[in-house]
Amino acid sequence: MFFLENMHVFLEKMYLCILTSFLTKNQFIILNLIDMKKTILLALVALICCDANVNAQGFLKRLKDKVVNKVENAVERKIDNAVDKTVDGAMDGAEDAISGKRGKGDNANVSATDNAPQINTSTDFKRGGKILFQDDFQSEKVGEFPSKWDLLAGKAEVKKFGNQLAVEVTEDGVITPLIKQEGAYLTEEFTIEFDFYYWEKPIDGVGLNEIDLYLMNNDDRNDFDSYNATWASFGVCDLQPKTYKYCTTADKEIKTGYDYNLSNGWHTVQFSFNKRAGKMYIDGNRVMNVPNMKQPKWFAIMGRFDYNNLNFIRNVVIAQGAVELYDRNAQDLTAVEKAMEETGKFVTNNINFETAKATLLPESMEEIQKVADYMLKNKNVRFEVQGHCDNQGSDKVNDPLSQKRAEAVVAALVKLGVDEWNLRAVGKGSHEPVADNKTEAGRAKNRRVEFIKK
Repeated sequence: MFFLENMHVFLEKMYLCILTSFLTKNQFIILNLIDMKKTILLALVALICCDANVNAQGFLKRLKDKVVNKVENAVERKIDNAVDKTVDGAMDGAEDAISGKRGKGDNANVSATDNAPQINTSTDFKRGGKILFQDDFQSEKVGEFPSKWDLLAGKAEVKKFGNQLAVEVTEDGVITPLIKQEGAYLTEEFTIEFDFYYWEKPIDGVGLNEIDLYLMNNDDRNDFDSYNATWASFGVCDLQPKTYKYCTTADKEIKTGYDYNLSNGWHTVQFSFNKRAGKMYIDGNRVMNVPNMKQPKWFAIMGRFDYNNLNFIRNVVIAQGAVELYDRNAQDLTAVEKAMEETGKFVTNNINFETAKATLLPESMEEIQKVADYMLKNKNVRFEVQGHCDNQGSDKVNDPLSQKRAEAVVAALVKLGVDEWNLRAVGKGSHEPVADNKTEAGRAKNRRVEFIKK
């Protein structure tokens, strides 16, 4: 049959006609590739249904013309629509830019999740600057109790975990760092960190594992009372995979529940306490934020249940220092106000004098003005103005010089409106250094003026 013998010729001509039509009108082929395939399919079906006696040559010519016209018209309509839409959008954007309004297209592709409230993923944790205790267990002996720790309950021992050592805590075991000093050792600003192993599917068919951090509020480190503590649980709890349990503060009965999906493996718990605020982090992401809680005195770690090879910890670090305290009422305080509120005094090295004299240098007045502003706001408070020197020179020279310099600062404050009755000048000489006088940097710190509330 003509149709069967010349089908490939027909297809080649069909594609050639359509491609030529597209190119001569400068229209991009990909825009209507799908429509083109559909049209060819319809043409083939029509040919199969036709009687063999039909004039195939004339039919093909008419069909080709019809297909080409249809594709051309369809492409022209789509291109015209696209151009109109693009031009309209550009005009809208230009008008909005001139008027300062939000463009119509700004929200066109914004999904519901884009407008949803942000989930807290704060990563502001920062380890304290001074290490108080650190143990990675790598120098311990497998099968023994870790040498830097004390056991308060249950059981704990060093085990090999992969290519490293870790401590397994089981049978409701409670361990605490073996700190030499008696009683409380946690400062008013501290951080605690440790790693624990999370089992997505715990071994031995056990459906849960749990490590608890207890921040104890009592002073007796032999008296472990879980009800007298702020604590938090980590692991697969209550047969709920990939779920942490909750934190609670003993003094306020605040419970902070949180879920946090984890993968199988080691994860890091981080806790920061700053004067009153407690913050908990998992792998650097904050999951607990309690603005006011009791000062923790010491801490312990507990491994729940009596299963073996389940609860493991490693890399324990205690450091002095903490995440910066957020204090709404102190956000706008000056350096003088903040220092006075936190320590009761303001210490500065920015008040300077002529060498070996009590004559204030002009650049010192900016700092003295800041102090005067604070004193004028607190007119009923008395202050001691102390002058301090380094140890260069004898006490016979330094003592009276520091006194005269303190008096010079008092005189400058009085000129700025501060009541002289509330001021007392005291020369301290070089008797109360705050840094090493053997270095120039240390001597510079010792040459200072202190303003102390009385």
